[in-house]
Amino acid sequence: MILNPAWKGRRYAVLGLARSGKATVEALLASGAEVLAWDDRAEAREPFAGRAALADPLEADLTGYDGVVVSPGVPLNTHPIKPHADSFGVPVIGDIELFAQARGALPPHKVVGITGTNGKSTTTALVHHILKTAGVPTTMGGNIGLPILEQEPLPEGGVYVLELSSYQIDLTYSLDCDVAVLLNITPDHLDRYESFEAYAASKARLFEMQSPHRLAVVDYRAEADEDVLQNAEDPLILFIDDIELGDATDWPVLRGPHNLQNAAAAWAVCSDLGLTKDQIDQALVSYPGLPHRMEHVAEIDGVAYVNDSKGTNTAASAPALAAFENIHWIVGGLAKEPGLGECEAELPHVKAAYTIGKAGPAFAELLEGRVPVTRSETLERAVRDAAAAAQAGDTVLLSPACASFDQFRDFEQRGEAFRTAVGELGA
Repeated sequence: MILNPAWKGRRYAVLGLARSGKATVEALLASGAEVLAWDDRAEAREPFAGRAALADPLEADLTGYDGVVVSPGVPLNTHPIKPHADSFGVPVIGDIELFAQARGALPPHKVVGITGTNGKSTTTALVHHILKTAGVPTTMGGNIGLPILEQEPLPEGGVYVLELSSYQIDLTYSLDCDVAVLLNITPDHLDRYESFEAYAASKARLFEMQSPHRLAVVDYRAEADEDVLQNAEDPLILFIDDIELGDATDWPVLRGPHNLQNAAAAWAVCSDLGLTKDQIDQALVSYPGLPHRMEHVAEIDGVAYVNDSKGTNTAASAPALAAFENIHWIVGGLAKEPGLGECEAELPHVKAAYTIGKAGPAFAELLEGRVPVTRSETLERAVRDAAAAAQAGDTVLLSPACASFDQFRDFEQRGEAFRTAVGELGA
């Protein structure tokens, strides 16, 4: 657990006691802080009975509090906790900000922060894998893995690798990353931001928090991406498209042009941290990949089944479509934007489509007349329909280009359902 003696005697309210909220309360209590904790679920409050005050911060007098800690899932643009905390002059923060505050109490270390609309999980896991393979003490957290405050502090020379969503950056004010990475910005989460520009500005704050001369790794030289650095304080800038990689044919998991971008970003980070070319090359070959991200599930009668459930918007699914030929595409769910977006350009790779979920009818209308379409409605039916039509050499690809919340708890549950359905084909 990451502790901070500076929290001793301070007062914090924590709203939401799921994984990160629970870890936050434990770290604050262990550091000697006074905590007001709340979750609407009684079972989530139960572990803190007698250890923390249990009351809704929305109904509390927050005078004298040092912060209200909320999960990234709390929509600051609509939730009443933000104006309530503002009325007492109390900042609304997240667990990443608490980690930033605790850094002075940790052994000397470095922090890598990685954001972007798509690819940040793969790049975070890849940087972590390269460092670990090279023998560097490292852990990953933020939007991936265990909550960062729940993890044990790294020894001297360690590197914390943090995947950071725009929501997490919104709740963070003092995270000075030794290396900050922005992979890309495409329209997403616009229900939380007044405009695309506001969403991009949220991502750009990762650079603004850096000290001068820290490395900023940015996607492209395009004007839009240069704009994200306009408020940064004299950063060292490295553009991902300037990085020349060697032969990528030996990287079995890192297929597709988007993974070349992820690998280039990881290369830039690890080079800046002092790793050699050979160390990075060896780790790229052995990288196992992430669950639910272009995950090869099975090959049955010559047909490959690939789980890309993490493709939750069209920009995320387009690279998966670009990585294969003769695709039987399972698409649909809860749409984040209208149309096919970047998937439009990859339709020549699609042999047939199978639509599911709430957005299924809309995708079917967009695709009919261009590729054969089956309105499967459910994921299980789509797997059976695709398996019946696919031939040896084809790929059945779940890359829904949509959120999962119409039929599943999250993209992980959707990916597990795909695995199960594929497993039942041979039963």
